[in-house]
Amino acid sequence: MTGMTGTPLRVGLVGYGLAGSVFHAPLIASTEGLTLDTVVTSNPERQEQARAEFGDGLRFAATPDDLWARADELDLIVIASPNKTHVPIATAALKAGLPVVVDKPIAGTAAEARELAALADERGLLLSVFQNRRWDNDFLTLQGLIAEGELGDVWRFESRFERWRPQPKGGWRESGDPAEIGGLLYDLGSHVVDQALVLFGPAASVYAESDIRRPGAATDDDTFIAITHTSGVRSHLYVSATTAQLGPCFRVLGSQAGYVKYGLDPQEADLREGKRPGGASPWGVEPQSLWGRVGSGESPLTGGGRPQPTVPGAYPAYYAAVAAALRDGAPNPVTAHEAAAALDVLEAARRSAHEGVVVSL
Repeated sequence: MTGMTGTPLRVGLVGYGLAGSVFHAPLIASTEGLTLDTVVTSNPERQEQARAEFGDGLRFAATPDDLWARADELDLIVIASPNKTHVPIATAALKAGLPVVVDKPIAGTAAEARELAALADERGLLLSVFQNRRWDNDFLTLQGLIAEGELGDVWRFESRFERWRPQPKGGWRESGDPAEIGGLLYDLGSHVVDQALVLFGPAASVYAESDIRRPGAATDDDTFIAITHTSGVRSHLYVSATTAQLGPCFRVLGSQAGYVKYGLDPQEADLREGKRPGGASPWGVEPQSLWGRVGSGESPLTGGGRPQPTVPGAYPAYYAAVAAALRDGAPNPVTAHEAAAALDVLEAARRSAHEGVVVSL
C-alpha cells in the first residue's frame, strides 16, 4: 500500500451527492495522510463541483468498476452512494483487495452486514462504517458526563433527531420501494440507535411505532424506538420529519442528575456552507447560548441546573482514525460488527411497528 511508505493514502470516493460532497470529500481532503484521488460520478455538474474545490489533479471515474481495474493505484474506497448499492460495491471493493469505508447504513440487513464483515476478515482488510454522529458535540459531552459519574446511574436516555419538513423532498431516501432502504428508520434511526448502543450496551428488547404522516410520502417519516438495554437502561429514540416544535436533542436522566441539550451539532451546517476543518475558525465549536444544562429538580428552561460546556464536535477524528488503522494497525473506529448490532435493532423496530409487538433480541 502506497501510504505505508509515508506518502498519502489514495482514496477513491464512490458517489458525490449529499453524503459524498458535504461530508466525505471535505473530511477526507482535510485529513493528514489521506488524499482524495478519484471521485466516481458520471454527472458533469458534480464533476465540475468537485474539481472546483479539490483541484484539477482530481481524477474521475464513471462507474465503480473502473476503480477495480486500477486497484493498485488506490489505498481506500469510500462508499457514499445510495443505500441499495452499499453491499454490492463494498463486496466488489473487498474482492479487489481494497479497504473500505461505507456510509451508514452499511446494509439493509444485519445478515448482509455480517457477511461483509466476514469477507473483510477473510481478506485481512479494513471495513469501517461512517457513523459520524459518534463525534457530535452533545454525544461527546454526554460520554464525558457519564464517565465522570456526573449523572449517577443513567436510567433513561431520550434522543431526538427531528426536523420540520411538511412537504416530501422526493428521491430515493423517501422512496417506498423496500429495495431502496429509504425512510427515517434506516436513515436517522441508524444514528440514534448506534449512539444508544455505544453509550449503554446491547439491546435486550425493542418496541417501535412508525408512521407515514405527510400526504404523498411513501415511507416512514415519523418513528419512535424504545430499547431496553441488557444493562437496564431504557432508550427512547425519536426520528421525524414532521415535528412542528423540536424537542431537546438529548434528555438523559440519572440517579443523581439529568442532562438536557437543545440544538444540533454545528458541523453539518458548517460543511454545507463550505466551511472546512483546519480553517481560521475553531472547528465544531458552538456558542455558550446553546450549551446544555446539568441538574435536578427543575426544568432547564426555567433556570434549573448549571450550564454544561459543550465539547467541540469532531467529525475529522473519524477519518484520522481510519488513516491510523491503515497505517499503524490502530483500532477500526466503527466496525461492521457494531453496525450489524444496530441493524439488529432496526430490523426489530420495523417488525415491532408492523406487528405491534415487543421484539426480544
